Amino acid sequence: MDVTTCLKSLLLSIQQYSDTRTPTNAAGIQKQVEVVSGLRCEQLLSSGQVLPSECVSGLVELAGNPNTCPALTSSIISLLGQLACDDDSRKMLNSSYSLTSTLAYVIHCHRATPCEPLVLQCLQVLQKLTYNTRVFLTSNYIRELVSFLMTNIQSRSEDIIMPCLSLMANLCRDNQSVQSHIKSLDTDELMLFYRTLLSFLSHNSLTVVVFTLSILASLTLNEKVGEKVFDAKNIHQTFQLVFNIIVNGDGTLTRKYSVDLLVDLLKNPKIADFLTRYKHFSACVSQVLGLLQSKDPDSAAKVLELLLAMCSISGLRSRLCEEVFSRPAGPRCRAVNSIQAAGLDVAHKAESGLVLVQWLSSPVEGAESCSLQALQLLKELLEEALRENSPYDCVLSFVEVLLPVLLRLLKSLDPAKGDAELRKHCHRITRVTALLLIMCAEDSTRCMVSGQVSAQFCVSLVESLLSCCHSSSPLTCLPPGSDSNLSQVCAEALLKVLEVMSKLRNEVKDMETSFYRMLEEQMVVSALSLALTSHRRDHVQTGLSLLFDSTALPDFPSLLLGERIAANNAYRRREAELPFKCVAVQKVPPPRTNTSTMDSSSGSSRSVCSLAEKMHSGLEFQEQGKDSQLSEIIDVYEQKLSAFACKESRLQDLLEAKALALSQADRLIGQYRLQQAQAEAETRKLSCLLKEAERQREELQSKLNNQLQEVEHFQADMENMMQRIARLQQDFDEHQTLKRTYNALLSRSKIKTGHNTISSVKEPES
Repeated sequence: MDVTTCLKSLLLSIQQYSDTRTPTNAAGIQKQVEVVSGLRCEQLLSSGQVLPSECVSGLVELAGNPNTCPALTSSIISLLGQLACDDDSRKMLNSSYSLTSTLAYVIHCHRATPCEPLVLQCLQVLQKLTYNTRVFLTSNYIRELVSFLMTNIQSRSEDIIMPCLSLMANLCRDNQSVQSHIKSLDTDELMLFYRTLLSFLSHNSLTVVVFTLSILASLTLNEKVGEKVFDAKNIHQTFQLVFNIIVNGDGTLTRKYSVDLLVDLLKNPKIADFLTRYKHFSACVSQVLGLLQSKDPDSAAKVLELLLAMCSISGLRSRLCEEVFSRPAGPRCRAVNSIQAAGLDVAHKAESGLVLVQWLSSPVEGAESCSLQALQLLKELLEEALRENSPYDCVLSFVEVLLPVLLRLLKSLDPAKGDAELRKHCHRITRVTALLLIMCAEDSTRCMVSGQVSAQFCVSLVESLLSCCHSSSPLTCLPPGSDSNLSQVCAEALLKVLEVMSKLRNEVKDMETSFYRMLEEQMVVSALSLALTSHRRDHVQTGLSLLFDSTALPDFPSLLLGERIAANNAYRRREAELPFKCVAVQKVPPPRTNTSTMDSSSGSSRSVCSLAEKMHSGLEFQEQGKDSQLSEIIDVYEQKLSAFACKESRLQDLLEAKALALSQADRLIGQYRLQQAQAEAETRKLSCLLKEAERQREELQSKLNNQLQEVEHFQADMENMMQRIARLQQDFDEHQTLKRTYNALLSRSKIKTGHNTISSVKEPES
């Protein structure tokens, strides 16, 4: 059975169970949920189709209904957890379907029995949903969820401690609203919670220790409790513990949270300085780099994330360079040049730099994040290593190994592939060219690049990118945030390739002629206009650099460039004048959170009024009687603030009206789609009945034809019989006639015989 048919059956079962909550309907919908779960269709939400969206909306509504039977709720939550397989699906489940609030409500309903399987299942799915996702405290039942987690963490029940700690770590990380809410609790209650967390630091499970440290880092890093936990005496032990967990952790989950903890700690300048002076840093980094030799993309992605976080600290970046480039890349490194594009031979223990090159060559379809992170990490490290006037021989040897791999990555662009693959390849081309630009900044490495890059290679790459831009949407009037648009991504990669050609135009044969010829292409001018009007600084700098190179060209279409820039500016001005027109529909919260939205809007209005009062009172207190124009200035600002408050209230009313209209429209659309699904189901049923009737009619027609033939045979036989009967009747009549004749003759014969006898008797007497 295909996915569409299963989803339509599931939607029909949801409607039937919503209308009539009978055990039969519950069993039917549970069966359909199990069927969909068995299909392993994890990419349903990212497909953007309407039918999966309707099914997920119905399932979330049933899961949040307290009247739904627990077994069915558990099956639904299991299916929804299965759908949350990637970042995009998790974001959709959080933002579009409010699954986090729904699961928090289920936990709130069963808070009296926290160790039952349904609550543990909700906690596990919530831990999966909220990882690296900010959850707003104003969402429904999030405050109750935080209270539930704090209560059960302090209960010290082994069955529920780990899921509660992991979920609390997710909610507190980079979330000021949740952190402020916890810190605003009663002092005794807060200190009791802190003491419970500190007692978990001696737990026998490393996972529990990591979760606890993550919560403490989020809540207390800049407070007195945090200064005691992460002070100079304890921080080195913490570093050693975290690195040991990262290297020898008991699972990918523990490694993820350990990396996140260390990344959060490095955001504190004092702790970052402690790490630069940590005596075992080189050994720990060497062990962490050894994790890249595994084939697990998730672990590699977290390790690369940690290394990138270390690169943001100048003292650590130089030490990372020493660790990655410290060993000379001799004959063993040069042997890598013969490795095919499929990957690198790591049967034996490879150096740290070569392991990074291995992840560069990973396929885009499987580990694109690792490939992009590895490119960014090498860019940071080579930028640091090439700052010296004379780079080390080991760095030059590594660049010699790296260049063929980078050029193979540039050759892998194929415009015939789908948009998703093209977007991934264009992102990779952008990172690769950025790395080549770092190499072109130093004389020795620029000579190495120019020795392996030809003008024809760059021209073919530019033409491929231009064909990708031409096949997708036009390169004009794109909004500032449309970086995910394929044309925008291709344009960024295109400009980076042109920048590389600009750096090598005096080093490579025919590169200067090819570079100027490419600048005169109209599609290049369109990409250049986007860069010059971009909101990103690096894009503007790239555009200006190429514009300076192209102004001397006699055939450069400067008029077209001006028109494109004016069109982009007009588009952005139109977007700025109508901000709510573009974002109102997307940013309207679901109907269940309208109350919190209204409360926040009224709070913002009150904050404006209180700000005006504070300005008035403060300025009056400080400057009373000193300036005659002060009161006029205050009046002007008060009028402006009141005007802003009025505008805000009107916009809020309009937003609420649009939200109500949108919810009504969504409800009507949902009803229409449901009716359409029912009509389609009835149509299919009627079609099956019609086909069955046609089949029966054909069978009866065949039987009727056979019977008609038999009737014709019977009629022919009857006619023969009638003819035979007529002949027999004629024979019978003739027989009767002959019989009568015979009888008459016989009677006459007897009479004659009698007379003769009498005559013979009488004669003797005479």
